[in-house]
Amino acid sequence: MQLVSTGSAILIQPNATLIVELVAFVLVVLAFSRWVYPILARVAEARQERIAEQLEAAKRDREEAQHQLDAAKEELAKARVQASEIISGANRGAEQVRSEGRERAEDEAKRIVDSARREIESERQRAVQSVRQEVADLVVGATEKVVGQALDGDAHRRLIDEAIEQVGAARGNGAERHR
Repeated sequence: MQLVSTGSAILIQPNATLIVELVAFVLVVLAFSRWVYPILARVAEARQERIAEQLEAAKRDREEAQHQLDAAKEELAKARVQASEIISGANRGAEQVRSEGRERAEDEAKRIVDSARREIESERQRAVQSVRQEVADLVVGATEKVVGQALDGDAHRRLIDEAIEQVGAARGNGAERHR
C-alpha cells in the first residue's frame, strides 16, 4: 500500500498487499460472525438471564424478609399483650393472696381473742368457785364455833347459801357505792 499525495488529498493506491489484507479482514469478520459471535451472544444472554434470576430472587427474598419482619412484629405485639395479661393476672393473684392472708390473720386474731376470753371466763369461774368453797369452809367453821356442834348436810348447805347471798349482796352494795 502506498500513500500518494496529490496536493491537498491523500489517496491510497490499491496493490496486492491491500487486497490480501482486505480478504483476511473479511475472513476474520466472517469467522467471528459464524463461530465466535454466537458463543459470545449465548454467554451474554446466559449472563443476562442469571442477572434477571438473581434480581428476581433478591426481590422474592426481600418480600419474604418483609413478610417475616411483619410476622415478627405481630408476634412481638402478641407477646407484649400476653405479658401484660400475665402481669395483670399476677397482680390480681398477689392482691387475692394478700386479701386471703389478711382475712386469715383477722380470723386467727379473733380466734385468739375468743380463746383468751373463754380462758379468762373459765379462770374467773374457777376463782369464784374457789372463793365460794373457802367462804363455805369459813362459814362452817364459824358456825360450828358459834353453835358448838356440827350441822347436818342440809342445814350446812342452807347456811352456806345464805352466807354466799349475804356476801354477794354486800359486795353488790359496795360496788354500787364505788360507782
